[in-house]
Amino acid sequence: MDSTTNNESYNADELEAPEWLNAQYFEEVIRQHEKTPEVKVTEIKMSPASAKGDHYASVMFRGNISYTTPKGKFSKSLIIKTMPEMEGHKKEMLGDSYLFKTEIAMYTKILPEFEKILRKVGDQTILGASCLYHSLEPRQVLIFEDLVPQGYTVMRDRDATEEELKAVYTKLAKLHAISFKMLDEKPDYLKEFKNGIFEIPNFIDDPFMSAGMENFITMIKKLPEFSKYVTHFEKLRIDYMDRAKDILQEYRVNRKPDGYYVLCHGDFHLRNMMFQYNPTNGAFKDIMLLDFQMSNLCPITNDLIYSIYMLMGPECRKNNYKDMLNFYFETFVETLQKIGYMGKLPNVTDFWKQMSQHKAYDIFLLTTFFPMMCAIKENNCDPAELIQNNDARLKMYFTDGFQEELRYLLPRLEDLGYLD
Repeated sequence: MDSTTNNESYNADELEAPEWLNAQYFEEVIRQHEKTPEVKVTEIKMSPASAKGDHYASVMFRGNISYTTPKGKFSKSLIIKTMPEMEGHKKEMLGDSYLFKTEIAMYTKILPEFEKILRKVGDQTILGASCLYHSLEPRQVLIFEDLVPQGYTVMRDRDATEEELKAVYTKLAKLHAISFKMLDEKPDYLKEFKNGIFEIPNFIDDPFMSAGMENFITMIKKLPEFSKYVTHFEKLRIDYMDRAKDILQEYRVNRKPDGYYVLCHGDFHLRNMMFQYNPTNGAFKDIMLLDFQMSNLCPITNDLIYSIYMLMGPECRKNNYKDMLNFYFETFVETLQKIGYMGKLPNVTDFWKQMSQHKAYDIFLLTTFFPMMCAIKENNCDPAELIQNNDARLKMYFTDGFQEELRYLLPRLEDLGYLD
């Protein structure tokens, strides 16, 4: 591991790369990718590929690989994504999950096909990074080109601007639109994408999930300014989790004839994307969506409700969330028209009606995931500790940032009838 690595900034299970990430392994990776039989790795420099708070459902390393072929000397910077090997909560929760099968299918089958559809109508949008290598046996591994040398970076120290958010929602709208058309014309092509967050083994019963509402109610009981909402949430706690699960599984379990269904990203938060800027003047250029591990067929509302809490900054969430989602929807419909969708076009009135009908997902996110996002942003917390330690989880409900958000979110949800 690179000796310059600051251990406090990274996940513990990413500080030391496993022994199997060696010269022999990378020679095989490069041999397959470049289709050359003669490869000799001369140097490997490994380091963590992400910071604390960026992700939890995998282990990621950056490998700077120097090698030779008959054509000369070369080097590549690679991102290696694999399953946790360190014993503990992460391995227990994720070890038997579908995550890598889903993501491999997204990068090798779906995203390339969707990009072909866009190219046919003159759209050069890139939906995902280049996947150079993948395997499920003997280990679950995905290897990507490193986007950092191309000027991409993860946004950790500020909120996305309106321009950046619109670029994000534009790519999401195109991804959604192509899948919407495909579900109408060739639904079997996407049938394997049937696993979302509620299909992760043991996840529903994990204390992080099951204690969310309890911790939220504990907090609002202690703070007089929020005490008026206790009765509402005491009623909601009875079945909010089941209702949220029903929403996310609606396409597979209880499909509605007028529902808008798409292949969703599934974990659409700010650190699951990278932003590219012009190296000369710093102007924004592009975004790249990352981490398609939880992509699945579900209501169009899934990614969008999630994005309100996990992608938008406080200013947009408070004052501009409807404008931003209307921008998304306009792009969604425009893309459907552009790619030749022949069915009845979705309309914005029904879109917002479905957003309202899926209010249980708002409640789930508000009481479980959103407090963690606020805590990570405010205190640079370790998500592993928040997920595994209830004392740490309870503290995240008392952060200044989360409570400031509640001062406008709770009245809004009450006005919308979401707390009934």
